[in-house]
Amino acid sequence: MKRLGLRLFFALALPAVLVAGWWLASADSTDVYWPPLRTILTAFPDVWTGERLRDDVLPSVLRLSAGYASAAVAGIAFGTVIGSYRRVRAACEPVLEFLRAVPPPVLVPVIMLFAGIGDTMKIAVIASGCVWPILLNTVEGVRAVDSVMSETARSYGITGVARLRHVVLRSASPQIFAGLRQALSIGIILMVISEMFAASNGLGFTIVQFQRSFAIPDMWTGILLLGLLGVLLSLLFQLVERRALGWYHGLRASSRRSQ
Repeated sequence: MKRLGLRLFFALALPAVLVAGWWLASADSTDVYWPPLRTILTAFPDVWTGERLRDDVLPSVLRLSAGYASAAVAGIAFGTVIGSYRRVRAACEPVLEFLRAVPPPVLVPVIMLFAGIGDTMKIAVIASGCVWPILLNTVEGVRAVDSVMSETARSYGITGVARLRHVVLRSASPQIFAGLRQALSIGIILMVISEMFAASNGLGFTIVQFQRSFAIPDMWTGILLLGLLGVLLSLLFQLVERRALGWYHGLRASSRRSQ
């Protein structure tokens, strides 16, 4: 119980200090673009009503989920193939390095030409940025599979799908989840950017509309909501990661205790 209390204290201490500092620094502000924090918090429940959450936040979350899931499937599938075969990796590496270096926001106008301005474009933009950390981490994770483990599995007749599932992907899963974590933050950024182009709803669209109409406190409430959404998704990801990698965290904990 004491350990849990300490963890909660360290998790909440810095956010509390930052909020208190923001409150004090902005308390007497008369700048139109830098309103007091109390004004922003007062406007928050009036701006983000149930209807606006349904019409703007929910579509954003659905686009993010679709783009992120597409990137995860493609990144893990192609990363497994590339990481498993040296010749495929040698052939693909120059192209991967080139494509990875292209910033995803630059592709927005290009994707709009082919996918239009609807949800397909926004999902494609999110997927185009999220796929790279997942793919590259999967490649490195598959390459790092212990050769002794692979040979042992082969000697016991564990081949094909069983080997892929129980040996390759299981061994590479810590690094795959590292790529998934990186991709989540990239996906949130690209979700907002994609909604700033030819959109009619979504968090990014709403924040820009507030800015253009000089509703500055309302704009700040959108930024706060975006940050809260990021924290919530991060916590959800941690729960999934701990469940999926329970064996890995247990192994590390036992290794630390033995030292």
